Amino acid sequence: MAHFAKLDENNVVVFVTVGRDEDNGKEAELSARTGDVYKQTSYNTHGGVHSNGGTPFRKNYAGLGYTYDAGRDAFIPPKPFNSWVLDENTCLWNAPVAIPSDAGQGEPPKRYTWNEETVNWVEVTA
Repeated sequence: MAHFAKLDENNVVVFVTVGRDEDNGKEAELSARTGDVYKQTSYNTHGGVHSNGGTPFRKNYAGLGYTYDAGRDAFIPPKPFNSWVLDENTCLWNAPVAIPSDAGQGEPPKRYTWNEETVNWVEVTA
């Protein structure tokens, strides 16, 4: 089944829809038929395994608020914090500091949240 992201004038995803099976690989025709701009998206690789080892088609499945970057041919999620950096391989945002290695460990499991003021992870204690 084909999935398509409708883009606004800034290439931001405004919704994702399931297309007809016969529209698979035909985003230009879908755009021409509707008068809107659509880009195909998928959870899986498109047309088989990519040379990058199986990264999903257009790096990430499109979601509301994601931006389509034509130069990277990728959907990029909204940047969660100003300090976070885009990973060019995955087109996902990474914190500039790795989350502590004990995250999710212990009983109860340790939880952390990002603090943009200190540009670091802070343990959630409540």
